[in-house]
Amino acid sequence: MTHPFAEYVLAEVWQPTRFAWHPQMRLAGVDEVGRGPLVGAVVTAAVILDPARPIAGLADSKRLTAKRRTVLAAEIRAQALAWSLGRAEAAEIDDLNIFQATLVAMQRAVAGLGLRPDAVLVDGNRAPEFGLPAEPVVKGDGRIPAISAASILAKVARDDEMAVLHTRHPEYGFDRHKGYPTAVHLAALKRFGPLPEHRRSFGPVSRCLSEDRTLV
Repeated sequence: MTHPFAEYVLAEVWQPTRFAWHPQMRLAGVDEVGRGPLVGAVVTAAVILDPARPIAGLADSKRLTAKRRTVLAAEIRAQALAWSLGRAEAAEIDDLNIFQATLVAMQRAVAGLGLRPDAVLVDGNRAPEFGLPAEPVVKGDGRIPAISAASILAKVARDDEMAVLHTRHPEYGFDRHKGYPTAVHLAALKRFGPLPEHRRSFGPVSRCLSEDRTLV
């Protein structure tokens, strides 16, 4: 092998620039889901793939159907060398801001891995401090198989959480919009008010709370 993830057919051959890669190096891919929604946690995942057990069809989770994501998530959990989920709850997001909370959730995902990676690859243009070599990869969820795997696990986990929240509060339509600020969600928020799981620091929720106080 001459480059990381050579067992996969990559759209472009990728090499790290912030650390030296060598064969048998354990690279953990990290991604997040849930920065934009008005409700619930931001969920992250970290995955160390097994070069001896490549998984066909890894891609950016947003480009996959829900059914395909579910199938791939099961394969990832069964075949990866290690995987872990991390999260930051709505209250933490309100306290820290969504960007900082996402970094904390990424750190938690990596800390939860059963194997210590040699380096970490993070989707995006910023990487938190892991105490390990780390490199951000712009659009990494479509370029780096381990990050693709992480994006799938995080997406499936958060969507499952929204499905559970929907069973408790079906009037908000969480099964349809997953907490994003769609017209359906905004209308429900205005009609029924925020839930404890809503992010108070996000504009639509904050405005709703302000309107409620004005009416008192």
